[in-house]
Amino acid sequence: MAASTSQKYLLIFDFDETIVNENSDDSVIHAAPTQELPEWLRQSFQNGFYNQYMQQVFEYLGDCGVQIEDIKAVYEALPLSPWMQQLLHFLSLNIEPFEIILISDANTFGIESTLRASGYTSLFCKIFSNPSCCDKRGYLALAPYHSHSCLQCPANMCKRKILSEYLAERTQEGISFQKLLYVGDGANDVCPSVLLSAMDIVFPRKTYPMHQMIQEMEAKQPGSFQAQIVPWDTAEVILQYLQSLLKS
Repeated sequence: MAASTSQKYLLIFDFDETIVNENSDDSVIHAAPTQELPEWLRQSFQNGFYNQYMQQVFEYLGDCGVQIEDIKAVYEALPLSPWMQQLLHFLSLNIEPFEIILISDANTFGIESTLRASGYTSLFCKIFSNPSCCDKRGYLALAPYHSHSCLQCPANMCKRKILSEYLAERTQEGISFQKLLYVGDGANDVCPSVLLSAMDIVFPRKTYPMHQMIQEMEAKQPGSFQAQIVPWDTAEVILQYLQSLLKS
């Protein structure tokens, strides 16, 4: 089927330190009895294998008697990033021009708990994250999202693979988008953002790894990063851009 250009914009959000103003994996540690992890567990972390580390963290929390409701309460209390409430409210009132998806290396239980508490779950037509659920013991069980061959990304998730597969799926359904808009902050948001063309926009959070890495790429090889770059410190920057986009 030939793709027909949709009048919609595809808006892609990260979650940690983008929609919410904290790293939810760090925040969930507050549910532990001492609100911190033992040294042996912290030392078990290996770079590129954060998902496996968090599996151990949730196992430890369960062993300590932490209930799933305690973990849920932490996720529900996560603060949104500055002006994110206003941005999401604007999108809820102007949803028609947008198709909104979320791609995060956090976990589905945490993200869905946060979004339900904030009242914005229905904005997102797809949430791509590491699967998590309450197991038979009452522990929060976490699994990797997928496997991939990308050397730049952690073993459990390549956001570029997720985004490229989503775009291919929508193309098969006869849909292509006017513009892609990517909102993120982390190093793992750089990999998918290289898929974007000169017509598209990337919103890296100022001073965070994504912004720094894009600046380094541009310094080493000017023009190597295709998308237009709109850094943000508060989501007001994104809100104002989307408002002007709809007026154009």
